[in-house]
Amino acid sequence: MKIIVCVKQVPDTTEIKWTENNTIQREGVESIMNPYDVWALESALDIKRENPKTFITVITMGPNQAECMLRKAIALGADEAVLLSDRKFAGADTYATSKTLSQAIKEKFPDFDLIICGQFAIDGDTAQTGPSIAAKLDIPQVTFVEEIKEIQKDKLILKRRTENGYEMVETGFPSLICVLQKNYEPSRIKAAGAIRANSSDIKVFNADDINLSADEAGLKGSPTYVSKAFRPEKRGECKYVDDIEALSAEIGGANG
Repeated sequence: MKIIVCVKQVPDTTEIKWTENNTIQREGVESIMNPYDVWALESALDIKRENPKTFITVITMGPNQAECMLRKAIALGADEAVLLSDRKFAGADTYATSKTLSQAIKEKFPDFDLIICGQFAIDGDTAQTGPSIAAKLDIPQVTFVEEIKEIQKDKLILKRRTENGYEMVETGFPSLICVLQKNYEPSRIKAAGAIRANSSDIKVFNADDINLSADEAGLKGSPTYVSKAFRPEKRGECKYVDDIEALSAEIGGANG
């Protein structure tokens, strides 16, 4: 099986700063792999543990500094990493981002079986990029995946979270899934992985390499923009209870 994992480098801070174009200012802020994308990679690694012949390609769009994140992915067990880097990509919204990623996949990795994305990016929280990639590649998508329950030769069986609980979903290949965070510790880098990552080559492609015009990428290719960014004011407290009796007691105390 050939798996593509889409990852994003995000600021390691809750104090987001904005440029005059209302894009996130990343200079001078330490970056990390988007936490949901950590679990996208972990899902791919879980599949590889069950099927050792699985080949994992990790891909991201960003500046050269994203190479550090990609090497970490290789150290954790990915087989290769790809960086899409070009000034033409700067300022992309989710539409232009998905256009760039899907175009790179079409041009460079057309024989994939599965694409795995994180459900959200913590610097945008739109949950649009993964589904948009699937739409542009014209493949099935399953979002809010909590668990890959079973891997068969021609399909995956997935546990998907819904507003009212869970549902079991089957999808064939090729397809795209967007995963949620798990309730266990993700893999840690081992010495052998770190050594392999340091000696690995990161493939770097620009817009010309993937046959993407300047009008389709970055700000020029973005039909949406951020008109205003602000932090909402805190208006109250939220309490969590474990069961119905505790909830009843909590409501009764509040009304007492």
